[in-house]
Amino acid sequence: MKHGIAIDPKIHFGKPCVVGTRIPVQNVLELVRKGIGFEHIRQDYYPDLTEQDIRACIQYAIDVLAAEDIHLATTP
Repeated sequence: MKHGIAIDPKIHFGKPCVVGTRIPVQNVLELVRKGIGFEHIRQDYYPDLTEQDIRACIQYAIDVLAAEDIHLATTP
């Protein structure tokens, strides 16, 4: 668990979810990408989430990208 995000192989096939919920990080990020505000996400989609939970989803994505190794292949 990191930043309020948990990975459990028994929940959504191990996809990262908000701790204490079955809400996948990806679902929350897709709503943020669409420009839907935090309050609107909470009111209309996931009333069990807090603003901190939504921010945890964003931070999780940032952390995953920061840890990713990029290997560029040279073209022949």
